[in-house]
Amino acid sequence: MNKRIAILALMLMLGFPGVSLSQRNSLVPAEFDVPIVLENQYFRIRVLTINDVIKDYDAVMSSVDHLQGVFGPGITWPIGLTLEEDLIDLGWHQKEFQRRTSFAYTVVSLDEERIIGCLYINPTMKGNYDSDITMWVREDVVVDGYDALLFDTVKNWIEGDWPFEKPAYPGREISWADWELLE
Repeated sequence: MNKRIAILALMLMLGFPGVSLSQRNSLVPAEFDVPIVLENQYFRIRVLTINDVIKDYDAVMSSVDHLQGVFGPGITWPIGLTLEEDLIDLGWHQKEFQRRTSFAYTVVSLDEERIIGCLYINPTMKGNYDSDITMWVREDVVVDGYDALLFDTVKNWIEGDWPFEKPAYPGREISWADWELLE
């Protein structure tokens, strides 16, 4: 992708006057204060922004094979992802967060030196679920139990602090096959 096109796309997404990414309603009630950060003794979960692109790209590209299927069967992301495309993705996520239509968080080491993974909270109209929550950790921390730790942390956070009544965790609590069958 041409660098000028990538920069223009990013500028458009981040707020040129009159530019609208989506007309969707907020995923959460207007009175809900969306959490900005959650921290435990292992990692910090905070808003994903364009400023994270270098560390995010490293985390993603160091885990390409591991990430296959994280977002569903047949999804080949991040194969072929370029740094510019990652920057555009992060800009998109940041704008969606600002608009409250979905929420993307990065999972970072407590010293902020390394991105460990990401968390995505999206709307869904499948079944009677009110949110679709996916997450991943980089391949080299799976052996240390970080995938299970992140899932448990996020599940407790969603149950305790978010307004969702029936969040879905496709690929975790509901199989991808069953998820795809829902209307």
